[in-house]
Amino acid sequence: MEYLELLAPARNLQIGIAAIDCGADAVYIAGPGFGARHSAGNPVSDIEELCRYAHKFGARIFVTVNTILFDKEIEEAGNMMEALADAGADAFIVQDLAVAALARERGLRIPLHASTQCAIRTVEDAKRYEALGFSRLVLERQMSLDRIREIREAVSPEIEFFVHGALCVCYSGQCYLSQNIEGRSANRGECIQACRSKYDLVDGNGKVLLKDKAILSLKDYNLLSRLGDLADAGVCSFKIEGRLKNLSYVRNVVREYSLALDDLIRRSGGRFARSSFGKVTKGFSPKTDRTFNRGYTSLFIDGKRGKWSSMDTPKGMGEEIGRIESIKKNRDGSTTITLTPKKGMVPSGLELANGDGFSILRGNEILGFRGDVCSGLSITCRSDAPARKGDRIWRNLSQSFEKEMDSNPCIRQIQVKVRLSSRNVGDRYVLTAEATSEDGRKAFSEVASQDKARNPEQMKRTMSAQIGKSSGIYSFLAPDTDLLTDDIPFLPAAAINGLRRSLADELDSLPCNDVPMKGYSPLPLKGDLFSGKVSYKWNCSNSLSRKAMESLGAESVEDAYELSGRDDAELMRSKYCVRFELGMCPVHQGASDSGPLFLLNNGRKYSLGFDCGKCEMTVKEYRKSVSGK
Repeated sequence: MEYLELLAPARNLQIGIAAIDCGADAVYIAGPGFGARHSAGNPVSDIEELCRYAHKFGARIFVTVNTILFDKEIEEAGNMMEALADAGADAFIVQDLAVAALARERGLRIPLHASTQCAIRTVEDAKRYEALGFSRLVLERQMSLDRIREIREAVSPEIEFFVHGALCVCYSGQCYLSQNIEGRSANRGECIQACRSKYDLVDGNGKVLLKDKAILSLKDYNLLSRLGDLADAGVCSFKIEGRLKNLSYVRNVVREYSLALDDLIRRSGGRFARSSFGKVTKGFSPKTDRTFNRGYTSLFIDGKRGKWSSMDTPKGMGEEIGRIESIKKNRDGSTTITLTPKKGMVPSGLELANGDGFSILRGNEILGFRGDVCSGLSITCRSDAPARKGDRIWRNLSQSFEKEMDSNPCIRQIQVKVRLSSRNVGDRYVLTAEATSEDGRKAFSEVASQDKARNPEQMKRTMSAQIGKSSGIYSFLAPDTDLLTDDIPFLPAAAINGLRRSLADELDSLPCNDVPMKGYSPLPLKGDLFSGKVSYKWNCSNSLSRKAMESLGAESVEDAYELSGRDDAELMRSKYCVRFELGMCPVHQGASDSGPLFLLNNGRKYSLGFDCGKCEMTVKEYRKSVSGK
């Protein structure tokens, strides 16, 4: 049997618990520091509490230690890792080899996962990280199913892959644009999201081809319908992006993907199973089109190019609901807008509610407004709304959906089967309950009475009704009463409920029988994993990682861009190509060569390069040659 994992993001403890309740098999979260989202740190005490909660279901907590480190931070990072390991963390997500060296030096036998920041996108990359001791590889997002399958067949570590959320236009871990512009490194968790900024695209003659567009901004990833393909290709962990996202976003997306994963498992004929335990009951009906997104794409998963850009809407628009049919100015100063629903959307499906948020696109700007009174297909605002007749309109906040999530939360419980038996012991009649949780724990409890049930069938029904309830995180199924004899004790409902609670307490005292995952393998002390000069793209920013690379065969190691600021650095490399996006690709679209292209932003100029052999685009800082050309 192959175990599949839904891996959810968490900015904090509250969101982490909600993700588990909504069906996540694992959660990734930052500790106090050194996570690739600088503003999403958490105290060790919160990580410990989250681990305790997750481990009740056999779910896991992975802590991000995936920034590059400077020498002055090595000791602090090592101390933090020790504290997080003691708190119960199940794995560290790592970019810097210094972290792997620290784990070895400090005897932390905790699995290490190679972060997506490692830009693993070839078999050669994967084999190197396998040899470096990583038990899981988080692959680059700009990959095809065929490449994923090729890597899976070549290496033994677990394979993790993003399936939903924001996309970096650059290969992860090799984007230096933020550092170049503001001195804030994406590899240090301080990205300014320069890919969401607006640029002009100009040719070599200075002609403006695009004006004030978020040219480097991509749509959001959505592979909800491709989970089966990914599982067949060898992916075992399906990762949702979003450690900066709010509670509503994480609940909604996790629930939708958890339901899809359950459906995949049901259809697999026993081939697949979830990697944690507990059934999610009740809860809202998820709708990911009603949560933050920039439009969705499946990117390069089929090995084909498409229209991936969100250059018009880099901030997210929400759910497109229709067009503005009319605008009326009311006597009290308010404005009433009437909508025509989007084609295929029935009017009743809009469910507009007071307080809904809306957005429209005006040129290159996204303009938002709140509907104070919403009824049917009309929106009334207390003041003027930035809308015109004929505008397309999106809803970026659905009050009714938010209320549904709050009022109908998901409840996750481990199912427990119970067998009842009875016997006569002297002057007492004893009821014995044997409980088995879905993860295989067993608990026993007994209760006795001096009275024998006068109506055994009625007593059986009472026992079934009282035991077949919930206690804590356990959902007790109606018990098996086949072993009950004629010596059934007469018990009040309170005594039977006490028996059920006793079983729950005993199960709680036993650790969940979690599904094994790949264990720790230490960073090797010597080897030939590197040769010649190690590029700056390995992001070596400290002496510990440099020493590790040199011990593994490197003749020399270039400094990370954050240290060198080298003039010739590729600030980005990507499968995304502006020329293809605009129908200007000479290879795939038969267009004539456009000549050099540049991005302009606030006086800065960047050269676009086109590596057609690899079908990749690069971004470099523009620098004039000595001749001034």
